[in-house]
Amino acid sequence: MADKRALAGRYAIVGVGEAGLGRAPAGTTALSLQCRAARAAMGEAGLGLADIDGVFAHWDDRANALLVAEYLGIHPSYVDNTVVGGQSSITHLVHAMAAIEAGLCEVALVTYGSTQRLDHSRARGGIVQDPRSPMGQFTTPYGMLNPVGYYAMLTQLYFNRFGAAPEDLGQVALAARRWAQLNPNAALQAPLTMDDYLASPMIADPLRKLDICQINDGAGALILTNADRARDLAQQPVSIRGFGDTYRHHMTPLYSDDWLDNGALATVADDALAMARLDRHDIDLVQIYDAFTINVLVALEALGFCEPGGAGAFVGGGRIAPGGAFPLNTSGGGLSFNHSGQFGMQLTIEAVRQLRGECDLRQVPGARTCLVQAGGMVMSAYMVMILDTI
Repeated sequence: MADKRALAGRYAIVGVGEAGLGRAPAGTTALSLQCRAARAAMGEAGLGLADIDGVFAHWDDRANALLVAEYLGIHPSYVDNTVVGGQSSITHLVHAMAAIEAGLCEVALVTYGSTQRLDHSRARGGIVQDPRSPMGQFTTPYGMLNPVGYYAMLTQLYFNRFGAAPEDLGQVALAARRWAQLNPNAALQAPLTMDDYLASPMIADPLRKLDICQINDGAGALILTNADRARDLAQQPVSIRGFGDTYRHHMTPLYSDDWLDNGALATVADDALAMARLDRHDIDLVQIYDAFTINVLVALEALGFCEPGGAGAFVGGGRIAPGGAFPLNTSGGGLSFNHSGQFGMQLTIEAVRQLRGECDLRQVPGARTCLVQAGGMVMSAYMVMILDTI
């Protein structure tokens, strides 16, 4: 088996684009938004349609890279439709590196889009709840709120085990809002206090409305190629220095004896850092998939930035907010910036823009390395990717 560490620094993101963030115009489709984002990404990279020969695309649970290619007028030599939940776009970057390494394509376009707000539905488009499936037999009939019910249970376990309090979650929500106030594209920019947070409606005890990501529209695109070619393109390239990923189960985490056993995430974080030849103190900023505030606390612990049960104290005092010592989710995250279904795409775009120094009021001074962490489905898959400047 080849050693993936040989890929470190050999590939770079050379263009990013977004479209339809927040609430897309009436009549918009996830497909059209993806293609608008793709054209923006190609434009800033100085590439044309004829330069793209690999297409990696999905939206919600629908996966059709050929349709994206057809809409744009691309005739790719390689396509990939992998869907593993919120981290899918980052998984696509890994698959794109493998495809380029194997000579299957040279320049890869990765897209994702969703119109769940425009459609007035958080249900993933086209999903089929087959009563014969494991979910249809063992989950759906019992009325579990999916996925918020599982994360409410995780939060209750975390509170009971470590003596954490709602205010610990609130610190995550407040920091996200402060970052969003510096982001002109953020959907939520109104001031937020701890009293506001504690007064927000309970959705699935102990998770409040402000513990839960938004329902937004939006699409994004990333373009990846090898580092040598990247240096000759129009935009400053951002290198993929290291990554680690794992895939545990499909949807529900009921197989696990301990939902707070995050050994899988800890292992992929160690793999990514080892591949990048970096330590945790070398990381300048972190982007964590914040579908729920509890995700940030448990991820910080699993990633090794603080001890188990210590994340509440770690994020306190504005440490992860603008001006704090540990910049986290600098766009405002899924909690306050935008959450268009599967947030791995927006996490990566924000990381790229921070490392290129393009984030204006929310720019982290001197940022050169970023750790991006995203999950898939419900505690089902884990991805850590480390980006840096070339």
